[in-house]
Amino acid sequence: MGDRKTKLTQSQLALEITTKGWTMGPDLRDEIFIQITRQTTENKKEDSLQRGWELMAILLNFFPPTHKFYSYLEGYISRHIDTKYDLENFSLARWCRTHGIRFTDIVDDEHYNHVPIHHFAEHCQRRLERTMQSGAKRGVRKPSLDEIEQAKKSIYCPSMFGSTLDDVMKMQKDHYPERRLPWIQTTLSEWVLKLNGAQTEGIFRVPGDIDEVNALKIHCDQWKPPTECIDPHVPASLLKLWYRELEAPLIPDVFYNDCIVNYTNAEAAVAVVNRLPEINRLVLAYLIRFLQVFAATENARVTKMDVNNLAMVMAPNCLRCESQDPRIIFENTRKEMGFIRTLIQNLDTSFMDSIE
Repeated sequence: MGDRKTKLTQSQLALEITTKGWTMGPDLRDEIFIQITRQTTENKKEDSLQRGWELMAILLNFFPPTHKFYSYLEGYISRHIDTKYDLENFSLARWCRTHGIRFTDIVDDEHYNHVPIHHFAEHCQRRLERTMQSGAKRGVRKPSLDEIEQAKKSIYCPSMFGSTLDDVMKMQKDHYPERRLPWIQTTLSEWVLKLNGAQTEGIFRVPGDIDEVNALKIHCDQWKPPTECIDPHVPASLLKLWYRELEAPLIPDVFYNDCIVNYTNAEAAVAVVNRLPEINRLVLAYLIRFLQVFAATENARVTKMDVNNLAMVMAPNCLRCESQDPRIIFENTRKEMGFIRTLIQNLDTSFMDSIE
């Protein structure tokens, strides 16, 4: 929080605290959150106060409190949300424009103490609810400095990558309030086709140049279409990345077993799609309609990407196996591919023609 001098950067300190909480378990996690709430209560030092809220937001990307401490933390966060703001439509970008402040100035600290506390609290509240549902960061790899930096950046500059579908739709309200589909999804898909991706060998299998993909990611996060791009593999790679990095999988976990069980049953597979939340159903239907273009014989003959290959590269971007057992993961991979293949071959996507 900047109250004591240290040789480490704030991100390095945040990484140290995050790693300890992530590796050492629930009791220490609660203690960390307790200390942050204490340090941010009646703290008169503006920059220290906001660093504390920033740290809480970062930590909630990696682990939740225990259920026992959840109620207290949720109540503490809620008390700092300013109800005079319409939080559903609150945009830090709009707030910055109103106050003549640039996003980059916030991140670079020039106007750091101008960010309203309710913005941190609202971010923490959403993050708390998600992490209580999903649990601590999965896997065996410890948090990295890059992940800490990304968690910090997301507080101030929400990205369309790594967010939920609901959040992506909220982000685009300022730009495309009438759209029912994510702008990032339709734009990248359209550019793959504009660049003749349907007649490009290895599309979706051959990766685009990583530097160009990273540059395009930044470009798209600024709501700019990839007009400078000439290689269809680049928007195709970024499109796959967007699906893969969704905070929650395109097909929610609660439907996973139904997909695995019915991976060859066309009627049951379509029924699963129709039971999805509306935004998930529309986004998945758009993806399947898009893949059906590539699965057409005249295109697959050139791209060498028939329905089986398309299902193989896209299934991991739609479904996520929660098991850590290698045998189950291996067996389910085949079924995940089968489910997506069944949808490509059987899902009627004609109703998507009038939806954008």
